This record gives sequence, C-alpha cells and structure tokens, in this order.
Amino acid sequence: MGRITQISAQISETTKRLLDDYTRESGIKKGCLVEDALLHHLQALHELPADIVIPARIVIDRPSGGRVARRLAARARPKKPLVRLMAAHAD
Repeated sequence: MGRITQISAQISETTKRLLDDYTRESGIKKGCLVEDALLHHLQALHELPADIVIPARIVIDRPSGGRVARRLAARARPKKPLVRLMAAHAD
C-alpha cells in the first residue's frame, strides 16, 4: 500500500448515522469504506459520459421547489402514453 493521507469532511447527521450503522453491521472500517466509495465515484466520473452520472443532490430555488411540491401533492393521473409505455414493458 502507498502512503496514507488523512482527509477531513463535514457530513450530515443522517449520513453519519448511515455510515455508523453500516460499518457496525458489516465490520468494515470507516476509512476503508470512505476510500472505496471515493474511488468508485471518481472512477465512474472518469469512465462514464457526463450525462449518465446522476448527482446525489439537486439544488433548486424556492419557487421551483414550490412547483415541484404542488405537482407532487396534486397526484395527477399518468398520461395515456406513459401508461401504454409502462404496460408494454410489464413482465
């Protein structure tokens, strides 16, 4: 193994809880998990076309967030073309 370098990062309480739970259940050390995750992500960014990689977070402004919330709350019925498309691929 090459030289080891320590990094520092701020993460949300939710992410920390998930990290703690996973490492406790799996027995994998946090440092190993973080390095593997970073390598996996960086390799994907390098090898995949940019339009294929979906960001973990999408930041939108308040008006856009309001529009999204209203559309989700509306529970609109799916359009016929979408229903046909989904039915054609149902197995």
